[in-house]
Amino acid sequence: MAKAVKNENLLEVKNLVKHFPIRQGIIFSKQIGAVQAVDDISFNVEKGETLGLVGESGCGKTTAGRCILRLIEPTSGEVRFDGKNVPSLQKEELRELRKEMQIIFQDPYGSLNPRMTVGDIIGEPLHIHNLAKGAAKEKRVREILETVGLSAFHARRFPHEFSGGQRQRIGIARALAVSPRLIICDEPVSALDVSIQAQVINLLQDLQAEFGLTYLFIAHDLSVVKHISDRVAVMYLGKIVELTGKTELYKNPKHPYTQALLSAIPEADPTIKKERILLKGDVPSPINPPSGCRFHTRCPKVMDICRVQEPAFVDSGDGHFVACHLVPAADKAENLA
Repeated sequence: MAKAVKNENLLEVKNLVKHFPIRQGIIFSKQIGAVQAVDDISFNVEKGETLGLVGESGCGKTTAGRCILRLIEPTSGEVRFDGKNVPSLQKEELRELRKEMQIIFQDPYGSLNPRMTVGDIIGEPLHIHNLAKGAAKEKRVREILETVGLSAFHARRFPHEFSGGQRQRIGIARALAVSPRLIICDEPVSALDVSIQAQVINLLQDLQAEFGLTYLFIAHDLSVVKHISDRVAVMYLGKIVELTGKTELYKNPKHPYTQALLSAIPEADPTIKKERILLKGDVPSPINPPSGCRFHTRCPKVMDICRVQEPAFVDSGDGHFVACHLVPAADKAENLA
């Protein structure tokens, strides 16, 4: 199957918010605050493309991915999959949509049931969605195993008999079982050795080309994201601060946070001298994020306005979206030229 034609949105996320309430008391429990894990983010993913979602640990990447799938309920906002508003779907409608949207989890050890054989793990979604039974299900399991680079006889084994890379292939096979259109890859290679990471990334790209898959690829390794993504969104403390094509992002990062992240990528050529941008301080608590721009407490280019006014997430030109007071919107940039 050829890769899907792009320029048509499969996933649209608008003003997505997820706050986890903090409660005090046992009998008379009351909310005294909230962890602002995801706070008003918007983006879209076109059919057949890979959107990378990157940022430091704790910035809200995984929470955003799970809200999209409704593995956790969003506080507010819209998530539209092929025009359907996911948060408003009832139980049976959501179950039907699960066939179209799947996830590959980060931990290849904790995400597989140790008491089930690989065949049962991959066959379970086929049974739940009434897609195949009996001999047809076994045949489908064998086909999927071979598709991800494993052998049919592996279906009789248990997860503990496999290496980390093989377990992640099993996780990929489980996601593929129901023939989804969108797969959320939640840091699928972060727990693997570098050589195995390359194999899994190449496998994901081959599967995308063969089945026309669309990926939301969540990661904190910018070198991995550069290899697999078409566009990249950068998150910081629950907000998306920059979003553009990968070539533009790596060539011309505009947000100070993105610039600092890219400066940390090691160069393979030792003769290349790169100036490292060191960020001072720790990431603020999402329970009480800073006023104004959330990055201003660590930004080397901070201005007075950054401390009091939150920057708008605007197009600075050619679809390069940035949330920074230093970067004017496209129309303003033209007037200043």
